[in-house]
Amino acid sequence: MHLMGIGDEAGSQLDTQIAAAQALGWKFIEMRGVEVPGFAKDNLHNIPDAAFDIVEGRLKAAGIGVYCFGSTIMNWAKTVETPFDITVAEVNRAIPRMQRLGTKFVRVMSFKPKDDETVTPPVVFERVREVTKMFRDAGLQPVHENCMNYGGMSSRDALEMLEKCPGLKWVFDTANPIFNADRRGPAPWKKQCPWEMWTQLRDHTVHIHVKDATWNPAKNDADYNWPGEGQGRVRDILRDAFARGYDGGISIEPHMVVVFHDAHIKASDEDARHNFVEYGRRLEKLIGEVRKPAPVSAAAAH
Repeated sequence: MHLMGIGDEAGSQLDTQIAAAQALGWKFIEMRGVEVPGFAKDNLHNIPDAAFDIVEGRLKAAGIGVYCFGSTIMNWAKTVETPFDITVAEVNRAIPRMQRLGTKFVRVMSFKPKDDETVTPPVVFERVREVTKMFRDAGLQPVHENCMNYGGMSSRDALEMLEKCPGLKWVFDTANPIFNADRRGPAPWKKQCPWEMWTQLRDHTVHIHVKDATWNPAKNDADYNWPGEGQGRVRDILRDAFARGYDGGISIEPHMVVVFHDAHIKASDEDARHNFVEYGRRLEKLIGEVRKPAPVSAAAAH
């Protein structure tokens, strides 16, 4: 098992991200957005070559590895109308950078569906297959996240994505079902169930994102919680994963002071780093609790 966090949840600056990982004694980061002196913040596969050279050098000097690229490839900011050349260019930039850093996994998605869509268009499968093949041919493993994308519309759609895109694996996010509609059947749709999604996808899951949330009807959005304190079934999912022999990556994505897709939420790097470290410590405590063997009763002992 490898513990880590999505870097920019600890702060935009690379040095802040490294400091947060070191405070927890973690040897990995899941790199997403990053900023180094002299360059604007952007995704790791988009920053200029000179900025990437700085990132590579500082990570290696700190002894911190990049376990997974949290890419923007086919993410919720793109639709099937987005020129596919943009996606291909992102993949072609990501591959050599992953190879330089010794990174095996790259998080991808499958485009944002229209508000009323319930069926994935064939072109989406074609594009995800092509992206999967590009990474696999380079010896790398793409992992699809259950998020605001076609593959995340329900467990049915996730399994269809996996079936129609050979070689693709899954990164399971514990809280995303709380604010995503289950698009099976006619609207209005209910929200997804984290446990149902997990039981359907666990056999395909090679990486886990831990965040927790509670749906707030008053604001029609989620409130984010410490791990195990929301509706994400974090404790149950991790207990089940460990019982089934899961030994892959577990990456925190607190969202409590930073929300990647919400530009209205602002926080200083210091606030983000403190929250990230506290979140990591709470996750470590939770993992210790769920991995403890069940106590044996006196009757059972005899």
